[in-house]
Amino acid sequence: MSAGTNRRIGVPVFLSTDVIFDELTHARAEEIIARYPVSRSALLPLLHLVQSVEGFVSQPGIEFCAQKLALTDAEVSAVGTFYTMYKRTPCGEHLVSVCTNALCAGLGGDAIYATLSAHLGVGHEETAGEPGTPGSITLEHAECLAACDHGPVLQVNYEFYDNQTPDGALDLVHALQAGERPHPTRGATLTDFRSVELEIAGIFTNLAERVEAPTASVPTLRGSVLAERTEQRAPTMPDSVEFPPLPPKK
Repeated sequence: MSAGTNRRIGVPVFLSTDVIFDELTHARAEEIIARYPVSRSALLPLLHLVQSVEGFVSQPGIEFCAQKLALTDAEVSAVGTFYTMYKRTPCGEHLVSVCTNALCAGLGGDAIYATLSAHLGVGHEETAGEPGTPGSITLEHAECLAACDHGPVLQVNYEFYDNQTPDGALDLVHALQAGERPHPTRGATLTDFRSVELEIAGIFTNLAERVEAPTASVPTLRGSVLAERTEQRAPTMPDSVEFPPLPPKK
């Protein structure tokens, strides 16, 4: 099945591949499942685990999750098609997500996306280069990335690059294509899409190094600092709250 035939309206179709998940992936899946009192609660991280292997969610990936969690393929497919972080076509070495929500768009996000799209020759969720190979890049629009204090922003493999411009974003993509990995504005050192997917699944090969990186910034903390200076505090929650009675069901 070609990449262009997996988007039938109303019918979740995933690409068929010949992948066989190895013993390590099976062991990691069992480790993830063991963290949850109810096994099906592990579905979201298991789908990320699948993406860490193939770079997207394939039909064998759907079946792998279903078998591990005693779910049907339909139940897993419904989740895999609901969340945009689960990709249905192979991603590049890097996933570049440009925020084009209202604030970032107005500050230059639309221009950044247009510049990168023209340079890469691709549109939303399309990949420049052979997926998974060094320097390959998947481009996407992103809804609010929760960094309005640093807009316009983009992410590479979900790491933030703040206060971007079209020229700066283009320089960043040039560097990625050349095999470089510029350090994000905040957060951990840049890796690649599949490595980050493994971390999102909850598997860290070097947890201490990944969490040491700074994530807060002066603009983000400004409200907290001002509140502390002016001795403002949120109201204390009472020990108990009496809720009004619910209306009777008809």
